[in-house]
Amino acid sequence: MEISRFTEYRNKIVDACSTVIVGKEDVIQNVLVCFVCSGHVLLEDVPGTGKTMLLRSFAKAIGGGFKRIQFTPDLLPSDLTGIHFFDQKAGEFRFRPGPLFSNIILADEINRATPRTQSSLLEAMEERQITVDGVTTRLDEPFMVMATQNPVESYGTFPLPEAQTDRFFMRLRLGYMTREQELTVIGRKSAVNLIDEMEQAVSAEETAWIRANYAQVKVSDAVAGYLMDIIQATRSESRFLTGVSTRGAIALYKAAQVTAAFRGRDFAIPEDVKDVAIPVLAHRISTGVSRTDEVEAKLGDLLDKIPVPTEVI
Repeated sequence: MEISRFTEYRNKIVDACSTVIVGKEDVIQNVLVCFVCSGHVLLEDVPGTGKTMLLRSFAKAIGGGFKRIQFTPDLLPSDLTGIHFFDQKAGEFRFRPGPLFSNIILADEINRATPRTQSSLLEAMEERQITVDGVTTRLDEPFMVMATQNPVESYGTFPLPEAQTDRFFMRLRLGYMTREQELTVIGRKSAVNLIDEMEQAVSAEETAWIRANYAQVKVSDAVAGYLMDIIQATRSESRFLTGVSTRGAIALYKAAQVTAAFRGRDFAIPEDVKDVAIPVLAHRISTGVSRTDEVEAKLGDLLDKIPVPTEVI
């Protein structure tokens, strides 16, 4: 396997997005990991930290179709999936596709839509298809939903149900920039202008090859065992009401493979698993505590207690 193709692909995407989003290379890489694994991203942070701009720049870097949907309480499922309408000229019903018929979908402030509208995303996210009036249509590939939400303001919002939260491959946070980074940002061009000036960083052929070959990264029995130790620990931990599902275990396995490849290795090590464990697993755990940082802190404490294998190859 040409492992250098993974590092080159990663660097092209991260470098392109870093012209808009400063100092967040690790978050950009994790978004890319989700994309390669055919997963979806839940980007959770306070307003004004660059969530929407990150997702717009990422979509521009990889190319393909891009649609932004502003979620509001009056948004209907048909506003996402599309509707059948009567064409008077043709004298027949025709289907008008909704914004979900694209490659990259930005679901802005997803928790402001009603549960009925939120649930209309489930089939698209999991099955890569949409059913309208009994007719099922496959979505184009690649397909990725990148949703944002504000974790602080709860007025007028509808929290995502666990069934939908579990379908997000990772939950990420941008956080604030350092003082020096912010000084470089406040006096430059607007992020919108920078994104308009961006060019596609990778070809569709490069993307297809990366997505088809990352599974060749080897995961030894020792590393797989360490991964399962983490999963089982979340299920037996008394501070957690529910542990990680099998879907979460599969996601962690894939994320470790892609992370290893981006780091220039054709085999995964325990550090690859541990480094992506919190963004992949934290939102899949129920603790009775709604604050993201507290859940991540508890999971971090648990990870530190699990023995790391020394022989991994």
